[in-house]
Amino acid sequence: MVPLLLVLLLVLILVGAGFALKILWWVAIAVLALWLIGFVARPAGGGGRWYRW
Repeated sequence: MVPLLLVLLLVLILVGAGFALKILWWVAIAVLALWLIGFVARPAGGGGRWYRW
């Protein structure tokens, strides 16, 4: 009975980690897209960065 519970626990951990990693991939893609849009759409007058760091 204990090995079966350990296997089920391992499966749940792997499924949860996979879901979290998939969410993190989508967040990373969204941030990259926003950064690229900001890089392309610079202010016409200043020529500086669109962010302050």
